[in-house]
Amino acid sequence: MKLFLGNDGQPLFSSKRVVANFIVLVLCSQFAFSVLAMKGALLPQMLELWQISKTQFGLLMSIYGIVHNIFYLALAWAQDRFSPRVLIPVNMVLGGITTFFLGQTDDFATLCFLFVMLSLWCEGAFWPAILTSVRRSTSDSNQGKIFGLLEGGRGGIELLQNTLTVGLYAFLGYSLLGLEIAFMVNAGIMIILGVIAWFMLPTATLLKSTNNPQAANREVFAGMAMTLRLPEVWLAGFAGFSVYLAYTSMPFFLTYLQDLHALPLLAISIFGIVSTSGGRISIALPSGFIADRYLGGASGGLRLGLMGVAILAAVTVALTLINGGAWAAMGLMILLSVLFFFMRALYFAPFGEMGLPQRFSGSAIAVAAFMIYLPSSFAYLLWGYILDSFPGAIGYAVMFGTLGTVALVGAWVAHRLHSRIMGGTAARIGARLKALDASLGLSGEEKTLSALVDREKPIDK
Repeated sequence: MKLFLGNDGQPLFSSKRVVANFIVLVLCSQFAFSVLAMKGALLPQMLELWQISKTQFGLLMSIYGIVHNIFYLALAWAQDRFSPRVLIPVNMVLGGITTFFLGQTDDFATLCFLFVMLSLWCEGAFWPAILTSVRRSTSDSNQGKIFGLLEGGRGGIELLQNTLTVGLYAFLGYSLLGLEIAFMVNAGIMIILGVIAWFMLPTATLLKSTNNPQAANREVFAGMAMTLRLPEVWLAGFAGFSVYLAYTSMPFFLTYLQDLHALPLLAISIFGIVSTSGGRISIALPSGFIADRYLGGASGGLRLGLMGVAILAAVTVALTLINGGAWAAMGLMILLSVLFFFMRALYFAPFGEMGLPQRFSGSAIAVAAFMIYLPSSFAYLLWGYILDSFPGAIGYAVMFGTLGTVALVGAWVAHRLHSRIMGGTAARIGARLKALDASLGLSGEEKTLSALVDREKPIDK
């Protein structure tokens, strides 16, 4: 399949061991966010289980976002300094324990504390480590495809998670017990995956000065100083910010159908599964191939996708204000979901396409993650506040109008990013990298994660 071939015609993965490593990363990356996955199909039921309002839910998500954004920045240096085995397995286990207790309480103060803990374990150093390991799993020219596989694989797991949860909910007579059991099951799987990851993930870093801790620290911070002065890093971060801000509106697609069209909860949950998991599977898997083949790479895909979001958001505002039908509304929201997941599969790919060396890509991706996921610290609260303050069609029109405006600005930023990458960013980074190594007295070839995995756990290719 072309999907599993690199742009040079060679296999996307260098060996079976790298494939196995990637599968572990995909599994960890989705089950760590089991709570966030459930909100895409079961938000009304979660509000009932926890006995909270939309604004309180928005506050929980903002607390979650603020905590992980602080740790993205505070621990950015750790991404290049320490190995995936240090950053991923323990956080999976602690995140699983926290997830278990989330299904056992409706006390809002306790929920706030648990969301702080969940964000610390499942975001912090964990999520940038996942992204960095995925970025390092293949060559710079295949970043769109590798992140498309990550997002599509996560979509398949999410489909299984949400289908089982909705099935339990229906089988148990639409009882919230099904949701509580889902929390427990996801928690147990997270703990098991954490143990597996401990034995699977590599133990070494990609730095050239790994045998000298002080020299390794100097190399990491010099690399951060170099990469964070690149305009492309910040342009890619803001383009991703625009995508994620739009994406945060998705849980409220469900309340839109409930509030304005009075659809049954089960029908809304099924719509949520189709629009989230279905969208991820159908479009995320081939998104990298589509972007590389037809749109000039990931940055070109972001540019087109954000422009599409701006147009669809404007149409949705008009439909909302004229009290359009439920079928038309669902159609528009499914199209928006498709664009969201098309872009979610791409917004970290530019950091590889621009030629950032693998040994310094972790800190850059951590800082970019801070920018991209910054909306999680305020957007859910913003949408909840708007919808609670302006009940009915006006509130939803304001929400869609806001995300459409941000998408339009993001499309322009993605255009600038695309122009700079096509204009020789990789060559400029290569020249700066040579100067940095010379100043630090470093020599030797660049290391790759694929070679490291194959060396630590040899296996037939």
